[in-house]
Amino acid sequence: MSFIEKVKERAKEDIKTIVLPEAEDIRILKGAEKALSEEYAKIILIGNEGEIQRKAKENNININKAKLINPLTYIKRKQYIETLYELRKNKGMTREQAEKLLNDPVYFGMMLLKDEDEEADGLVSGAIHSSADTLRPALQIIKTAPDSKLVSAFFIMCVPDCKYGEDGVFIFSDCGLNPDPNPEELSEIAISSSESFKQLIGSEPRVAMLSYSSKGSAISHLTDKVITATKLAKEKRPNLLIDGELQLDSAIVPEIALSKVKDSKVAGKANVLIFPNLDAGNIGYKLVERLAKAEAYGPLCQGLLKPVNDLSRGCSANDIAGVIAITAIQAKIK
Repeated sequence: MSFIEKVKERAKEDIKTIVLPEAEDIRILKGAEKALSEEYAKIILIGNEGEIQRKAKENNININKAKLINPLTYIKRKQYIETLYELRKNKGMTREQAEKLLNDPVYFGMMLLKDEDEEADGLVSGAIHSSADTLRPALQIIKTAPDSKLVSAFFIMCVPDCKYGEDGVFIFSDCGLNPDPNPEELSEIAISSSESFKQLIGSEPRVAMLSYSSKGSAISHLTDKVITATKLAKEKRPNLLIDGELQLDSAIVPEIALSKVKDSKVAGKANVLIFPNLDAGNIGYKLVERLAKAEAYGPLCQGLLKPVNDLSRGCSANDIAGVIAITAIQAKIK
């Protein structure tokens, strides 16, 4: 059974409701149909009900079990406008601006997710919105979890016929949010990613802090950042299996680790790869996705009070269905 099929089976044990604010996109409707037909999530679609139903019918997509909500006519619209205004008035937001923002289905979906009286456990967006347009309202409305110092984004990479990582499964982080994390932020990304690996994959995380250097083979301010971040993460989580700085081949290939790194419990066995900046992370995941034909699920968010996950705008309906399942698992853990 593949990683994502295992996730779907886990999601069926306690079915959660996932909000999809991009219901005008055919891929979203197909992903919703898959989740509903396989019965691992309930679905709320945000948008004009008539338009959503028209598109579904024209494309032979069955969304009969989904709940459809129009943000312009929803019974709690005035309440949500007032709540958003109260949340953001210290940042200069007016009621008129709050009302206008709630015409945006992503902002409206976040308010639905925030509402404790609603059956909404997580949100997936990004098929037609940029990462910024998905994550900005999440940070403004959902906020950071009390035990988290930083929100970051990761990908679950499932590489076919791969003996490295956890039978070809890795977490790559941060590949979608923090452009150039400092050592403190990088240490928090590493810790959060290890927790996400344990929650979603269910195995012991082995975290590699990646660099162009392995254990002093090169020295610069770039390697210093990774070395310091590794030290900070070890101080915060003494029992965490983490090592760095490591080159990619030293991190995942046992034979190379033996020749380059001595006495490491991570080198050659890493399944969580922490990139030093967003350039490296974004390039790295896309190389593996395209050249190794890997399944890439994300960007998935960690550190928020409720699960909100981004999608690549190049995602397929199957990708969306997978991220819905992952979001449901994250909602179970909260």
